Formats: sequence, C-alpha cells, structure tokens
Amino acid sequence: MQTKTLNNGVQIPVLGLGVFQSGKDTAEAVREALNAGYRHIDTAKIYGNEADVAQGIKDSGVDRKEIFITTKLWNDDMRAHKQREVIQQSLDLLQTDYIDLYLIHWPVAGVFAESWKIMEEYYKKGVLRAIGVSNFHKQHMDELLKTAEIIPAANQIELHPYLTQETLVKENSDLGIATECWSPIARGKVFSDETLIALAQKYGRTIPQIVLRWEIQRGLITIPKSVHKDRIIENIQVFDFELSAEDMAVISGLNRDERMMPEANPDTFTF
Repeated sequence: MQTKTLNNGVQIPVLGLGVFQSGKDTAEAVREALNAGYRHIDTAKIYGNEADVAQGIKDSGVDRKEIFITTKLWNDDMRAHKQREVIQQSLDLLQTDYIDLYLIHWPVAGVFAESWKIMEEYYKKGVLRAIGVSNFHKQHMDELLKTAEIIPAANQIELHPYLTQETLVKENSDLGIATECWSPIARGKVFSDETLIALAQKYGRTIPQIVLRWEIQRGLITIPKSVHKDRIIENIQVFDFELSAEDMAVISGLNRDERMMPEANPDTFTF
C-alpha cells in the first residue's frame, strides 16, 4: 500500500475504506478490506459504527499497529463542550489506546478553535498520532490558525471529478496540509459519465479505478466506501497503472463545482 507522509512525519495509506452508512455490514466490510490489503479505515463518531470497526479489525487478525484508524469529533459534541468525553468514548469503542488521525468533522462556528486546543493536548500526550480537520474552507482555516499551535495534518473534503477543489487543494498544500477525499466517486454518479466510460475502456479498468487513480496521482488521499467484497477488492487495485497527463486533465475538466449533497456545504451547513 502506497503511503503519504503527513506534516508531522506520520505515514498515512493513500487509499482507505470509508464506512459512512455501512450499517450492519460495517464489521464484515472492514474485515474484507483488511484481508484485501487495506490498512486505513475511516470512521466517525456520528456514523455510530466505531465498535463495528473494532470488531472488523479483531476478526481480520491484522495487528492493530499495522492499521491506520481515522475518526472524527462531531458537531453537537463540540457545541456541548464534551470533546474530552467523546475522545475517550471513541478510544473505548475502537478498543484502542490511540487514534492515528482525529478530525474536527465540520467547522462549527464558535467552538472549533476550542476543540482544536483540546485535540492538541491529546496529540501531545500521544493519544492522537495526528490531528486534522474536515470540510474546512480557507476562512475556517485562517480562523483556526489564529490560535492553533499545531498546523492540521489533513483536511478531509468532498472531492470527485465534478468537484475537483483545485484551489482548496492548493491552499492546503501551501500550508503543508494533506487533502483527503470523501465521496470520491460522487456517490456512484461517475458510472454513467460517457467520458469516464471511454477512459475505463481505454485502460481496461473500471470507472471507480480510473477515478481513484486520478485522485491518487493528484497526491490526494482517497477513502471510497463499499460493503461489497468484490468492489472493496476492485477499489484497491489501482497501484499497477498510471493515467497519462492528458487523461488526468480530461478528468479534471469534468469539474462543475457540484456537491452531491448541497446541504453539506461548509459555508452554509446547519447541522
């Protein structure tokens, strides 16, 4: 598995398994992913499946030290100033004494800077190996950095061929912050795209493989979600081919700044 070095020296696998809305299939999906060679699992407190992730890890037989686990601090817990309590809850549910990457899930006004200071405390203790944010735009990052002692290691954002986020990716990069992609295949919308269909035929690959490869070649970290064994295996088979520069540009040209969930806009979200 190819890795990327975060700004604190921690190595993160560039492809992981997302478990948003994986439901009752979470543990099995995690087990199948780890058995297929994945070493990066991305969950969140709000997903309600941290315990299932732990069960999947246990069932796989893969040593915890070989696995990179990401989870996230939820909005209402920040508003209730329960950050310390829920960090411990996540540790307990994941059956681990450390978390590899802990993220602020959304830039909740008035409390994300406070949350970051608490996360810095746990980072210094070694409980959190790396800390970062999710769904932060430039104004949120600028506000955070006014009081932050530690620059975020990662910013996880919605990113796919219809929302290429080139400006935000560059802003992250300029600060030494890695960009992670959620909804990397646009909730399946890519399957009917004629441009991507043609590229898949050209390379003898599936459409998700083409899209995930495009993200990895951009230097991004991608976390496709699936609960189907064949799709989980398919998604990791992206390290034995490369897209040409011309085809990379073709995929980037599909951008139309389209979010798959308009309500999940970091500038206007209300949850």
